[in-house]
Amino acid sequence: MSADMDRAKILIEALPYIQRFNGATVVVKYGGHAMVDEQLKRNFALDIILMKYVGLNPIVVHGGGPQIGEFLKRLSIESEFVDGMRVTDRQTMNVVEMVLVGSVNKEIVNLINRHGGRAVGLSGKDGKLITAKKMKYVRKKGTDQPPEIIDMGMVGEIVAVDTSILTTLIGREFIPVIAPVGGDKEGETYNINADLVAGHIAASLGARKLVLLTDTQGVLDGEGHLISTLTMEEARKLIADGIIKGGMIPKVSCCLEALRSGVRKAHIIDGRMEHAILLEIFTKGGVGTEIVP
Repeated sequence: MSADMDRAKILIEALPYIQRFNGATVVVKYGGHAMVDEQLKRNFALDIILMKYVGLNPIVVHGGGPQIGEFLKRLSIESEFVDGMRVTDRQTMNVVEMVLVGSVNKEIVNLINRHGGRAVGLSGKDGKLITAKKMKYVRKKGTDQPPEIIDMGMVGEIVAVDTSILTTLIGREFIPVIAPVGGDKEGETYNINADLVAGHIAASLGARKLVLLTDTQGVLDGEGHLISTLTMEEARKLIADGIIKGGMIPKVSCCLEALRSGVRKAHIIDGRMEHAILLEIFTKGGVGTEIVP
């Protein structure tokens, strides 16, 4: 009886959040260990389907770095990284597009559909969803040295987002699943950071929430404890003070940019935790870090 009551309390706790977010768009960046572990993959699909059935409009943007790395290794193509970003020559770009669009994207779509959802796979090139251009990456060296300009190859940055194809799919009750590849006006294809794609799409749609799945608890303080809630000002100070560092900086920066563009809340959560998305959105305490205006 006690276990039954606990389950009932969980449902009741979720009710006000289900009511509050009915009809809201939530953009979820799917990556990290949650894309590799079979049980976590299944749970992710179920979480997205449940969100749809209780009235939210989830949009999935996925990564695929490990899968790309594995395929390149099979082809004996060396990978070069600069500050965590893959240098993408034309040969590597062909592999990136094949893996992200042709393999990873379709696997996620199939997983959602197999468990009762209605997902549609896209890349940023479909419906001119993402217009991109070649990234100009500048690395600062020292105070007395000029910055270094690094050619990242076919790595792109976002110029514009046309969400009309997404609004059409949402209107027909589909779940869009987006591979982070975009094209320029000349038809060139670019590999784009999935966090940035998720942030730009969330901003362009005026999404209620942006959720980034990571392989960490969330944002940690100087003593290694999870910070449940941060304002934009507090997040900027933690970056300036060196508390937020390394790979967490671009994730937090992505969230800050989305919030500046009108997204109501951004969340950084641990994708290694089962049903982390549901716990973050539908419970009072959440499980990760929320960043608010």
